Amino acid sequence: MSDGQTVHVPLDQGRDYDIHIGRGLLAEAGVRVAALGARAAAIVTDETVSALYGERLRESLEAAGLRSGLVVVAPGEASKSYATYAQVCDGLLAHRIERNDLVVALGGGVVGDLAGFAAATLRRGVRFVQAPTTLLSQVDSSVGGKTGINSPLGKNLIGAFHQPRLVLADTSTLDTLSEREMRAGYAEVAKYGLIADAGFFDWCEANWSGIFSGGPERDEAVAICCRAKAGVVVRDEREDGERALLNLGHTFGHALERLTGYESARLVHGEGVAIGLALAFRFSARLGLCPGQDAGRVANHLALAGLPTRLQAVPGGCGNADSLLEAMAQDKKVRDGALTFILARGIGRSFIAPGIDRAEVRAFLEDEFRAD
Repeated sequence: MSDGQTVHVPLDQGRDYDIHIGRGLLAEAGVRVAALGARAAAIVTDETVSALYGERLRESLEAAGLRSGLVVVAPGEASKSYATYAQVCDGLLAHRIERNDLVVALGGGVVGDLAGFAAATLRRGVRFVQAPTTLLSQVDSSVGGKTGINSPLGKNLIGAFHQPRLVLADTSTLDTLSEREMRAGYAEVAKYGLIADAGFFDWCEANWSGIFSGGPERDEAVAICCRAKAGVVVRDEREDGERALLNLGHTFGHALERLTGYESARLVHGEGVAIGLALAFRFSARLGLCPGQDAGRVANHLALAGLPTRLQAVPGGCGNADSLLEAMAQDKKVRDGALTFILARGIGRSFIAPGIDRAEVRAFLEDEFRAD
């Protein structure tokens, strides 16, 4: 087995699993997956990732004695849809995947969410493995068991909690990512420092270029983020409390994705999160919760990493204050019709803020749309 780091997720009732992090893990995926005990393992991936790694993974699985096949979908957020979910389920059934078999999600956050939801519902639940191939999915979406698809009314509104049995984060796959996708994933890396670890945000400011260039900082960042998320998931698996903090920046970001029609050419998830992080800190500063210098520091660092931090940066526009508010009204954190935000008292000091006054949010957004 290759060198690397392992993060253990100690869930109860025999549902604990390991996150393996390192270069070259896909080559040995068959041995690790076969150790879970199954006769077959079908791979769900997208067209882009399939061309790069699909056959390599399938051959590794079959070399370990597993019957395998590929279910390939179109790349991009638009695939997190009812129609593609049905396509994936039918594809898995065509490959004769049974309850004791495995689904392997090979790709970024879209594929992981989609394949995980299909696994959660196929035959009322089959096991699955996450093999994330983007920075965003390696540090965030592949860990914790959130699966789902989008509705025209909002992002991730249909889904299930379904924990993977194994996560294989092969960091060599990040070598083939576009610069845009690396930047988008980096928004989620920085988020972990902003939530509850000011020291990690300091580290990001000093080491972000090494993450982008593929130095040892890359594997270290993935491991730090996975450890942080694993800790939160173990304490609050189903987002009854603390886990909502992981949505810092996402209330704004998800609304922006909806208003751009989930068109990746205009906005990808991590870009929406970056704008959302900057907005969350500026809104916190406006409410007198957070020092303005912290809000400025967050926006400056994200911009240095090549990420957007203003609503005006969304190609083709993103509506107005009212349309953004309407989109946010479908956020998963809404309770009794009231908006819940993740706000901050400073870098590394985020908190859950329920019942935020809509008029305050609207006034803030109007000012943001007017900003230079």
